[in-house]
Amino acid sequence: MIGRTSPPRFLSSMDEYNLAAATRRESSVSLKHGDEGVADFVVVTENEEGNKLVQVRLRDQRIPEIGDKFTSRHGQKGVTGILVPPEDLPFSESGITPDLIFTPHGVSSRMTVSHLIELIGGKVGALAGRYVEGTLFEAEKEEDLRRELLSLGFKEDGTEVFYDGRTGKQMLARIFVGNMYYLRLRHMVANKMQARARGPIQLLTRQPTEGKAKEGGLRLGEMEKDTFIAHGASLLLKERFDSDKIVIPICEKSGLMGYYDARKGGRAISPIYGENAEMSNIEVSYAFKLLLDEIRTLGIYPKLHLKSKY
Repeated sequence: MIGRTSPPRFLSSMDEYNLAAATRRESSVSLKHGDEGVADFVVVTENEEGNKLVQVRLRDQRIPEIGDKFTSRHGQKGVTGILVPPEDLPFSESGITPDLIFTPHGVSSRMTVSHLIELIGGKVGALAGRYVEGTLFEAEKEEDLRRELLSLGFKEDGTEVFYDGRTGKQMLARIFVGNMYYLRLRHMVANKMQARARGPIQLLTRQPTEGKAKEGGLRLGEMEKDTFIAHGASLLLKERFDSDKIVIPICEKSGLMGYYDARKGGRAISPIYGENAEMSNIEVSYAFKLLLDEIRTLGIYPKLHLKSKY
């Protein structure tokens, strides 16, 4: 996104200007993993110290999809569960199809009466072509709104008769309907999509990195393991649990981890008995090998007793 170079590292500020431009390293700003979009706005300016400053804004078209989060102005948040073509949606007697169908069960427990009043107020405002005062202390009375709704030719309780969009039959229940302002929240599925086959690993544990930004893997713990077994996919665990497998030589006599000596043709050497000891290669997790190292640094002898599989 932004092409730039920077001076070589570990130089005093004096030496910086004596060097030719050819010695500068490339340090361009590129898109983060998984990001995409159109460059929408570019500004080139300077900061307080007089350094050049470049900002690039990216724009991306986000059409609502399943899993995107929305909320009314009363904390009634929720995610899109299904997208339905308009011809399959229920329609009212006057031919209105709703833009959004909301479950009423969220109102009784959360006691957001204002959510329901906004529907009636919005309906009155839209039909009468005026603003409805809905602020806390100056609000119009609910009875007045209901009365006005009745005079506009609608049921005063805000319900209407609806017809099934697929069969055309009248629905048994009357459905509460009105106009409401909805907001879109910034938690979108497109931002949270994450997948990885192979990729970067941590330096210390050699396990996959954590988090979407770092192209990380998804951790599979003991409980997830149990669900795999319960679903009959236990063979998958062999693959899931070897993100950091390593083969290490173990001395059968001392039970300690050995090492490979390059000068002796890459032979495995025992830390106590040297090259005469019987060494066996075993497959363990690198995190376990790290644990053995840390135990030894405490001055504790971690002895491994090897046994043949067969």
